[in-house]
Amino acid sequence: MFTSRNHSVIAAGLGCAILFWGANNTGVKYLVREWPPVWIACSRMWLVGLIFFVLLRWTNWFGPTHPLTPELRRSLWRRASLSLAVYVVTFTVSLQFTSASHVALYLSTSPVWALLAEGGPQANRDSLRRYAAAGLALSGVMTLFWPKLQAGGSDWRGDLLALGASCLWMFYGRHCRELAQTLSGAEITSATMWRAAAWLTPGAIWEVARGGLVFGWGLIGVHAYCTLFGGVISFALYNNALRHWPVSQVLLFSNFIPASTMIWAWWLLGEPITPTFWPAMLLVFAGVGLGQWWPRAKASEPPAPQPE
Repeated sequence: MFTSRNHSVIAAGLGCAILFWGANNTGVKYLVREWPPVWIACSRMWLVGLIFFVLLRWTNWFGPTHPLTPELRRSLWRRASLSLAVYVVTFTVSLQFTSASHVALYLSTSPVWALLAEGGPQANRDSLRRYAAAGLALSGVMTLFWPKLQAGGSDWRGDLLALGASCLWMFYGRHCRELAQTLSGAEITSATMWRAAAWLTPGAIWEVARGGLVFGWGLIGVHAYCTLFGGVISFALYNNALRHWPVSQVLLFSNFIPASTMIWAWWLLGEPITPTFWPAMLLVFAGVGLGQWWPRAKASEPPAPQPE
């Protein structure tokens, strides 16, 4: 029987995952100050993929494993892992040009773009809801952009890349939903992570050969944190919640990641809290909340992939 205590444990786990992911976004922001972006993305995904491979092979923590058919392998290589590789690099590069909290807020709009991708406008209430949600989220995006539009010569690269990353995350999620008909969430993460790392390995080698790497205990420690807590542990907590709660309910918890990122970045990196962040976050949250509302329960939905 699923008791209120179980609900409290799941909610506490999601709260920890939100804190871990906020610190993860801040940690990647710290890493890009010293390390090249493709190397950061590639090395993290190799490690996360390896850890999940070991856990899936020698433990039963994530349930039984499933054999990969040739069709699944092709889909993993050509679609899911390639879209993940492009997403992670885009996300990492965006942190070179804008604040970690702004990047996290842009990424939180991805559920709205997923709703729009489900179909074009129609003369019904659901279509109106989808486009109203997109309008609210877009208003939040424009609230963040507005100061740079007024400034004229401001650098937009980070904002545009972060917005692009939110769309790429949506495409990766759609591929994962297809794979979830056969594979578990842990299997999808393991299979896509190391394949995405393989796609990025030539670029990572080129970056290191061109500029070298600066090593220090601080950088190594942050990288290890982003791998273990931002990758493995947070995913395990998130995946556990998806086994018991509807996807929409779990995604609503994920909307707190921008606030978590903002607090961590302010505390650890000294990033200022811009005046537009809070109104933009409220608009984005309103859009995502409206987009997640549905008149019928969707308990049968397959798990969604975890945010970065």
